Parts: sequence; C-alpha cells; structure tokens
Amino acid sequence: MKLSVIILNWNGENLLKRYLPSVVKFTNNFDIYLVDNNSEDNSIIFTKNNFPNINIIKLSKNYGYAEGYNIAIKQIESDIYCFLNSDVRVTENWTKPIIKIFKNNPSITIIQPKILDEKKPEKFEYSGAAGGFIDKLGYPYCRGRIFNTTEIDKNQYHDREIFWASGACFFVRSKNFKDLGGFDTNFFAHMEEIDFCWRNYNHGGITYYTNSSKVYHLGGQSLKSSNPKKTFLNFRNNLLTITKNTPNPLLLIIICRLFLDGLAGIKFLLEGKPNHMLSILRAHQSYYKNLFLVLKFRYNNKTRKMYNSEFSIVLKYYVFRVKSFVNLIKH
Repeated sequence: MKLSVIILNWNGENLLKRYLPSVVKFTNNFDIYLVDNNSEDNSIIFTKNNFPNINIIKLSKNYGYAEGYNIAIKQIESDIYCFLNSDVRVTENWTKPIIKIFKNNPSITIIQPKILDEKKPEKFEYSGAAGGFIDKLGYPYCRGRIFNTTEIDKNQYHDREIFWASGACFFVRSKNFKDLGGFDTNFFAHMEEIDFCWRNYNHGGITYYTNSSKVYHLGGQSLKSSNPKKTFLNFRNNLLTITKNTPNPLLLIIICRLFLDGLAGIKFLLEGKPNHMLSILRAHQSYYKNLFLVLKFRYNNKTRKMYNSEFSIVLKYYVFRVKSFVNLIKH
C-alpha cells in the first residue's frame, strides 16, 4: 500500500526547519511532498539543500489549503494521502497503525491520529484532539476539546469511528478523495476538512480515530486566533458546510444560527474585539452571497444521512458547564 505524505507550505521556512526533520526521520519507505503556495521566503531552497529526497511541487500563487491540496494531488499517484500541516511533529512508527487499519478495514476511508499540543505535550491540541464530532446546529467539537477547553491526555479516548478528522493531520484513501471531488475550493481555508468528512459520511464512508498513532501540533501558524480573518472563515465556512450537508431542517438551523452567532458577536464586543464581531457580520453577508451555489449543491446531492450527536454543544458548554467530552452523556 503506497502512502504519500503531503505538506502544504506558505512562507513556513522556520516551521520546516523545526518540523521536517521528524517527518523525514520517521516516515520510512514513503514519499514526502512539499507543496509550496508560492512562498516569498526561502522554504524551497532550504528544503532542496537539506532534504533532497523530498519532492517539491511549486504552485503559481497562494491557493490556500483547499485548492492547494486539490491541485497537488493531481500530480501525485498513491493509495493513501496524508495531509500534514507544516507545524506538526510526528513520532516514531506513526504511519504503521494507520496502514494496518486501512489494510484490515476496507470500509474505513479516513483516519486521524491522536493530536497533542506541541506547547503543552500532556494536553490534546485544539485542532482535532482525539477525533471530531458536530452538533445538530453545526458546531464542531472533539473528544478532548470542546470550544477552547482542552483536556489532559490520559489515554481516555480509544480507537473508534468519529465524524470528522482534523486537517492538521489526516489520512485518506486517494480513490475516495477523488471520488468526492476533493476539498471545496470555495472555503480557501478552515473547516474544509469537516465539509469533506461530512460528504464522506453522507456517501457511506467511515472516518476513524486511532490512539496508536501520535503527532504534536503547534497550531495557529497560518492564521492566529487573534486575526479577524480567521473568525470570518470559521463562521462563513461553517454555514456553508451546514447548508451543503445537514439532513436536518435547514431553515430552522439557519434561524438558530443567526441568534447564536449574534450572541457570539456580542461576546466579542464585550471582550473588546469589535473587529471579530464585524467578521461575523461579514461571514453572514458572504454566506448569503454564495447561498445560491450551496443550495444548488444541496439539491444535486440529496444523499444526507442522519447522525447521532448533541443537539447543542453551545447549550451544554455555556449553560450546563460541560467542559469535557466524557461528561456529555451525563447531561
């Protein structure tokens, strides 16, 4: 089974210096690709000089996460793609359990390893933790992370099916990735992996988490949480994802989201972050501008399966003060 590890890069020379050595050291017998989104630093020169065996695909401009990967995979022949952020440190034998699961379980199409925090290695990392889920209103959460609260890793989360895998590091069968049309390029960045996994679920694919593979993610390197653009992309892309994929009554969900996103805007304002509040407004404006296209997708793709999830993780977290995944079933 051929595996290709694909790292998307944009002006990440310092990250490549820090994290590429672990990828090269612990990714034996598999191809590694650096896909460069037209960086202005010395990322390519550094990689060529220090890791000549890494394959380099240079793109003509910064296409973002979604389209950058979509373009790259057209040039890569493999059975399994691993999409790996440039700020991820991998560990010894990290690919072995992944390959074994794929070989033994043909119905599993996507796999995520355990993602821990590079800055606080004892804790799960925000982006994916021990596998993602989504509530009925479209808010994502993880085993090991609900909103901004992350748990200490005590091996409490074992191998099982999940709803979505983190774009920081996930493995996918190449055939399934291509059959589903890859990532939605309208997203540019943020939540495109959730949209992809949701489409995968609706078409009968299984997304899986394994505790036997472990990586460490620095996080927040492409866009800091303090950047209003990140708020814009997260809120806008979340609405696009829901509209495309949810099996639940769409109009009711959008009305609920208008109310809850409005509360989020007020929260940002009270925290002294008016630019983030404005980003939510812009996110909704952009969503309605693109509504015809996403409704067209929804109409043409009527396979939408029901899934078991919380009604509102917002209610559980902010009202009932549930801060960990293991406590959700108690409320």
